[in-house]
Amino acid sequence: MPYEYLEDSVTSDVTLRAWGRNLDELFTAAADATTNVMVGAVESISPTVTKVASVNADALDLLLLRFLEELIFHKDAEGLILRATDVRVEATGHSHQVHARLRGEPIDSHKHELLADIKAVAVHALRVEHTDSGWQAQVTLDV
Repeated sequence: MPYEYLEDSVTSDVTLRAWGRNLDELFTAAADATTNVMVGAVESISPTVTKVASVNADALDLLLLRFLEELIFHKDAEGLILRATDVRVEATGHSHQVHARLRGEPIDSHKHELLADIKAVAVHALRVEHTDSGWQAQVTLDV
């Protein structure tokens, strides 16, 4: 599990730290950590529905925010619980893009252990940084 939850956040927030050897792994781990806040076991999600996510931003931290917001959007608008697969982060001139497949299924309270309803990804304390072992991000989710 390339992520952990931090204890020092506000009661109505969940703060997580995710990591990966490269940006693709980092964004995948952050997406799984976000989904895991909503359901008890991400492994319980069957890949019966596929959505394509393609977002861009000038900075990596904002790119991650927009990417995670895609998961929240599909949950709120379509009632889908999704996991990110085939994640590709690319630099394009002065900006960055992420492309991914989001796979999952309709939320089913009989199948999924529903934990929290994420309202948004917070900009506060959001960061993506290169480390000696790869990449690391810190994200706060408003629940």
